[in-house]
Amino acid sequence: MPNIRSPILTLLGHVDHGKTSLLDRIRGTTIAKAEPGLITQYISASYVPIDVIKNVSGPLLEKLKIDITIPGLLWIDSPGHEAFTTLRKRGGAIADLAVLVVDINEGFKPQTEESLNYLKQFKTPFVVAATKIDKMMGWNPKENSSFMISYNDQSDRVQNDLEEKLYKIIGELGSRGFEAERYDRVSDHTKQVCIVPVSSMTGEGIPDLLMIITGIAQRFLKDRLELQEGEGKGTVLEVKDFKGLGTTIDVVLYDGEIKKGDHIVIGGAEIVKTKAKALMEPEALKELRIDKGFKTVNEVHAAAGIKIAAPTLEKVIAGSPLRAVSNEKFLKKAEEEIKAEVSEVVFDSDKEGVLLKADTLGSLEALLKTLKEKNIPIRKAHVGSLTKSEVMEMKCLNDPIILSFGVKVPADIMQLAKDNCIAVFYSDVIYKLLEDYEKWSSEKKEREETKCLACVARPAIVKSLPGYVFRQSKPAVFGVEVMKGVIRTGVKLRNEEGKTIGTIKDIQAEGEHKDEAEAGERVALSVEDATIGKNVKEGDILHALVTKKDIEVLNRLKYRLRGDEKELLEELIIK
Repeated sequence: MPNIRSPILTLLGHVDHGKTSLLDRIRGTTIAKAEPGLITQYISASYVPIDVIKNVSGPLLEKLKIDITIPGLLWIDSPGHEAFTTLRKRGGAIADLAVLVVDINEGFKPQTEESLNYLKQFKTPFVVAATKIDKMMGWNPKENSSFMISYNDQSDRVQNDLEEKLYKIIGELGSRGFEAERYDRVSDHTKQVCIVPVSSMTGEGIPDLLMIITGIAQRFLKDRLELQEGEGKGTVLEVKDFKGLGTTIDVVLYDGEIKKGDHIVIGGAEIVKTKAKALMEPEALKELRIDKGFKTVNEVHAAAGIKIAAPTLEKVIAGSPLRAVSNEKFLKKAEEEIKAEVSEVVFDSDKEGVLLKADTLGSLEALLKTLKEKNIPIRKAHVGSLTKSEVMEMKCLNDPIILSFGVKVPADIMQLAKDNCIAVFYSDVIYKLLEDYEKWSSEKKEREETKCLACVARPAIVKSLPGYVFRQSKPAVFGVEVMKGVIRTGVKLRNEEGKTIGTIKDIQAEGEHKDEAEAGERVALSVEDATIGKNVKEGDILHALVTKKDIEVLNRLKYRLRGDEKELLEELIIK
């Protein structure tokens, strides 16, 4: 029987829906309380051994006759969905399962939506943890109990309220192509998403959540969890100094093994080749990022969170892929694999498009995927800070735009970009970055179209009003009613025979100057080269003179025209 590794789980969801608090409850720690603003600031990894799961969910597992074969669960906690793309491997994400955390009282939020998009992209199975049931009005808590025991102890009103909130979440998932149901009502785990109501404060529903995760992992991910011996494969979570060891890297090992003394190849802005000097593991239920108590080990098998000390790690960046080999003859193959993986994300081209900058490879990949889905052309994609040379290089483009995710742009470089009319957008939230860019792009497009429309003659028909001649010529001033369309100053008028009678010099209504007049308005026109009684008569029907070039522009921007203008444009096109 093949060795089975621990499933790797990632927590996704909106920033304050309780991801870390949920993991804290499982670990029995209080990390969330120590975080600024109670929002997780860094990516981290924690290992929960199977004994803990049995202790928490034992009665439920026994009831369902689930024979546990996995050694435990490796949990990844993060500032949000970014970790899901940082924890990547070629062809997908390293997470075997995801837990989408949704506040049952607030429902879907923008980052919930974005998290679902990533789950779709990587085709990762997931369950929904509907958190904060203890915050529901009238909820009667039962510390650490299974959800069903707590639920049955609630009043009819609270039960009905919970059902309504759950079905809103089910509806939101359904509208995005996911069939979902409360976990105890799921009939087919291959087609339906399980929703588990939980409370991180009281521990209610935690046994149910661990039971569902364990059951799904063992039943449906068996082939994926088979441990491959030999080459170690992982992803760098963080790069940081460690007292007495210098620069170290925190790594999630998702396949194979790493031994002390192994050759290590790490991707990034440049390939780093080194040897593992020391391997350190945190204790079970401890977090790789925060806990200072590590034990030194000689080898580590997937899946695990591991700290590695080695020379020349200073240039490594978070999100980089890693390979570890014991035999030097396999080093070249490992290096080629790493180069292939990085080249999918970091690239240069000479085509028109935006410049992408991000703090990690995974973040960069997330941006790439999203922009490609939106058909936004990309010129270059790089990891690290924006440089002056990159700004000046963008200057030569027709539409220079820089998107920076998670990498703050220094004031002097921002000013340089501004001086050279280069648009720079920064955010540490992907959806906000794209939202800002798309808003700017939309407004820019609207401004350009408005400017374009202002430079062409719009189709219009006016009728010269009998009895409203104020001046016969040089220029002729007479009253008209706009029958259809829009007339503007600077536009030429023609008669029914197609002869040009003159150019509109001024438009007035009740003694006030106007740049344009729409259908239904009565105004006085001042028309150069027109002579009343000669080329214009009272009661004449006059048309705005629209050239072929004007028609091309108007047809392209047809959706910006009024209904009566569209009718006149169609007539002009037919002619």
